[in-house]
Amino acid sequence: MTKDNRPRKLTTLSIRERKQSKEKIAALTAYDYVTAKLLDASGVDIILVGDSLSNVFQGNTTTLPVTIDEMIYHTKAVQKGVQRALLVTDMPFLSYQVTVEDAVRNCGRVMKETQADAVKLEGGTAIIDVIKRVTDIGIPVMGHLGLTPQSINVFGTYKVRGTDADEQKRIIDDAQRLEEAGVFSLVLEKIPADLAKQVTGRVSIPTIGIGAGPDCDGQILVINDMLGLSEEFRPRFIRRYAELGKTIRDCVTQYVKDVRTAAFPDKNESY
Repeated sequence: MTKDNRPRKLTTLSIRERKQSKEKIAALTAYDYVTAKLLDASGVDIILVGDSLSNVFQGNTTTLPVTIDEMIYHTKAVQKGVQRALLVTDMPFLSYQVTVEDAVRNCGRVMKETQADAVKLEGGTAIIDVIKRVTDIGIPVMGHLGLTPQSINVFGTYKVRGTDADEQKRIIDDAQRLEEAGVFSLVLEKIPADLAKQVTGRVSIPTIGIGAGPDCDGQILVINDMLGLSEEFRPRFIRRYAELGKTIRDCVTQYVKDVRTAAFPDKNESY
């Protein structure tokens, strides 16, 4: 706690130090102020404004349609609810892959307009020059390897990545190159647990797993998935801590009934 009893703000340094202290890192996504405030007050270490908002907020089938303006809009809302957690924003498709200059300009814009603490970029060797330049000018970067949703049209499927020897070697090599380029942490998505363990042991930065087993330095889930709001999406790596989709439907059904039968509002709910 600080002198005014506000929670001490987590930084990229304090997240990196978790690797040495072996204290696991808990991360979740958020896309709005109310959710972010609840997550922050509950002790979440990293809040990611994920480009997954394209799926769970906008209803798209991939993350590709979301724009940088939309990412900025949601991050600004989330930032207002965050006091303690490290706030990271996904850079959307084609905001950093065209040229290094574009990447610097777009990442800088996100940091300036949203007050995020860091940005997240998907990919390995192909974006090393981007990461070096962005981190050199003072923008912290979280990396992302394994299943990278922005490349779904190349993969053609959301199946587990890193199941053959060549891709396993490439993921390990990319992880080490990303560390050398300056990323402060690394998301490992949907890769075999033994591969994630190898990567975690070969880099000095924290790994954050999603469908990558228990040996990563931390874990992240999409908030809609773990709360059971995304009712049709049930991959094995998601633990559903609630079934809020059903709860909401039941509540709304009861509300509709109460309104139609004049049970709501009653005299105590009226002026």
